[in-house]
Amino acid sequence: MTIEPGTRLGPYLVVSRLGEGGMGEVYRGTDTRLGREVAIKVRPPATAAAPDAQARFEREARTIASLNHPHICTLFDVGTDDGRAYLVMELLAGATLHQVLASGPLPVSTLVDQAIALADPLQGLVKILDFGLAKADGDRHAETRTLEAALTGPGTTLGTLAYMSPEPLRGEAVDARSDLFSLGLVLYEMATGRRAFAGKSGAEVSAAILHEEPPPSAWRAWRWTILPQHRRAPGASGPRSA
Repeated sequence: MTIEPGTRLGPYLVVSRLGEGGMGEVYRGTDTRLGREVAIKVRPPATAAAPDAQARFEREARTIASLNHPHICTLFDVGTDDGRAYLVMELLAGATLHQVLASGPLPVSTLVDQAIALADPLQGLVKILDFGLAKADGDRHAETRTLEAALTGPGTTLGTLAYMSPEPLRGEAVDARSDLFSLGLVLYEMATGRRAFAGKSGAEVSAAILHEEPPPSAWRAWRWTILPQHRRAPGASGPRSA
């Protein structure tokens, strides 16, 4: 159930709803003690019955709190109010990818810059906000509980379905390669203005991810002329190409 504006969560006043994902609902709020605007992430109702939902929510808080970098969101507080667990983070101005793509695919130069920043967010163009599925090394087994958001529904796999790799859909262990697959899906959408795998239901989207290839796009024609400009010089550390 959506939290209404004016609701208080501890010392925080809910102002408006910002959005939701598979691991939480996010609201604009005000810290009534400091007069500071904040982002409040609340565990979604769909996960309330999951026995490990609270533990997962607490793990996200610990993950964020363990990191300290200007391009990773800052965690201000954690709390529980009337059984609702919440995280309080810095509020950032900006637009969602869907809002940006409403006017069409990104220009090539912008796409390449953003793609590099997404692959290496510590460069400064991108800020990491959500750690709902983050795990420490050695704890990378796929989980099955809830799935929510644009093309998701409760009762299957954690995450946002349209950007998921095949492994968690099969219930297999995941590692960094799964993250790269999901990054590729985001970049495809940035380049084309549409999702790589579509369907009228979660089942159709899952089947597309598991068994189909994304529709061909114009990026195939220009990738070879753009990407070499961003390759590292011989002898430089890291991969030679983007």
